Amino acid sequence: MSTTHFPGGIVVAGDINMTGALSPTKTRTQLLAITELAAFTVPWTLWRVWDAMQTNLPGTAATDDLALVGGTWASGSPSLQGIDFKGNSTIAYARAQIPLPWCYADGQTVLLQFHAGMLTTEADDYARLDVVCYETNEEAGISADLCVTGVQSINSTTLVDINFNITPTNLTAGDLLDVRIHVTGNDALTATAVIPIIGAVQLLCDVR
Repeated sequence: MSTTHFPGGIVVAGDINMTGALSPTKTRTQLLAITELAAFTVPWTLWRVWDAMQTNLPGTAATDDLALVGGTWASGSPSLQGIDFKGNSTIAYARAQIPLPWCYADGQTVLLQFHAGMLTTEADDYARLDVVCYETNEEAGISADLCVTGVQSINSTTLVDINFNITPTNLTAGDLLDVRIHVTGNDALTATAVIPIIGAVQLLCDVR
């Protein structure tokens, strides 16, 4: 079969149907444009007790641990929740190992997004969410903290998406992020339940 050479570019207004191979082969980086901030849901079952990774989160928030609340089947969905800290204060954590997907575009944007707020009543003082994120080095070590976003308020009964930016400079597809979330709150006057809730967690990143 003869080969046709074109000295310049080619513009095709319609579809291209290939019946043969593309030679030489091309990488995804050469063929695909970046899709910005593709969403990957972080399953609830990834979240563990922060200082005892072998341990599942409790079903009821306790001391310094957030709870994985299952919700009632067919009428409620799972969520992470803190203790009812009305007239008191709270400090609670959870930790997860979150992998960057195989299609992540190395060194591009990474965000952790939490749909968070207060379940029934706002605290009269404050309720906040903080994130610490490390890259594991596969040798039982970690990087410096990669989260560059500071503490965010979650003191609203209208849950909203809260983004935490992760420094992507040395990140590549398949890297494992060691993430700890930290909920704090203080309430002095409220008579009804004051309970922080995270209704969803997503990894947002640029992919090809």
